[in-house]
Amino acid sequence: MTAIASRVLSTPVARFWAASAVPIVLLALAAILGGWFSLAAFLWITGVVFAMDEAEVIPRGIMGGADDPRLTLWLPVALGIAHFLMIPLVLWSLTAPVPGLWDWFVTFLAFGLWFGQVSNANAHELIHRSDRRLFQLGMWVYTSLLFGHHTSAHRKVHHRFVATTDDPNTAQWGESFYAFAVRAWPGAFRAGYEIERFLMRPRLGRKAGRINPYAVYIGGALAVLVVIGAIFGLAGILVWIALSAHAQSQILLSDYVQHYGLLRKTGPDGRAEPVGPQHSWDAPQGFSGLSLLNANRHANHHMRPGLSFAELELSPGDKAPLLPHSLPVMATVALFPRLWRRIMDRRLPLEDSRAL
Repeated sequence: MTAIASRVLSTPVARFWAASAVPIVLLALAAILGGWFSLAAFLWITGVVFAMDEAEVIPRGIMGGADDPRLTLWLPVALGIAHFLMIPLVLWSLTAPVPGLWDWFVTFLAFGLWFGQVSNANAHELIHRSDRRLFQLGMWVYTSLLFGHHTSAHRKVHHRFVATTDDPNTAQWGESFYAFAVRAWPGAFRAGYEIERFLMRPRLGRKAGRINPYAVYIGGALAVLVVIGAIFGLAGILVWIALSAHAQSQILLSDYVQHYGLLRKTGPDGRAEPVGPQHSWDAPQGFSGLSLLNANRHANHHMRPGLSFAELELSPGDKAPLLPHSLPVMATVALFPRLWRRIMDRRLPLEDSRAL
């Protein structure tokens, strides 16, 4: 049986599906049964993934499986469906009479980490797809997390202006995560709205009857809260706002870590140089890469946003700077500004980063 399991899990499709399924099962058990299952779900997302990365259970390099729809199509769809099934499950769990505050808190943390890391990585994958149905699924995942504007801000602002001072989601050298978050959230919301409003101008080919996507993001978020309130009451609304804030903090941490201190050079004409692998931090760890749909291969994504997660290459041409630890670990380190700067500042190309 061990040999068979080893052979089955040797395929990229099986590895990605297995890494995705385990936390979902543990979270479902945590919501229903609590107790040790809550702790197990939290420890899987944090400690087990870290241990697997450190042990290099999954080797570095190209994952493969890019031509298999079971991986590039059905896994993102399944994770999107799982996201919407998890919402009523966790709200039922966290608004019902609880056996103890500890169970409630650990369950809350585990679900918030999953929404902010896995659902975010999957929604990010989907909003870059050309298939309108897949794009809409990703957009609604973000909207359900009360973060719908990220759909516009990420694709139309962040990707265009990344590694420049015009991108709200590029962290400057020496900027703490907390200062970044206070600046980036409203900055991205405003920049995304402004570019969508500009694109709505009739002379740019606005289609009849098309509404500003921000009306969908805001209206959709309000609709989510109304439905939650009708089913779970005020407690449900408050819990979901808190969970969404927790998830949003994970998304902002990801942006902070993946672009901290990196700047595109400006040419004589005042334009920034083309985006290259040197403008994003990559993380080489394999197991967390499975859980995050290769979100840790960020440089290649910025160079070719249309690639599916299974096609992304680690540090293209060996030019992308590598984080010293996995993306989730470095996101945790970023919560401690002095430690973060002690680890990261000496790894920056100082002639570029300090110009920010």
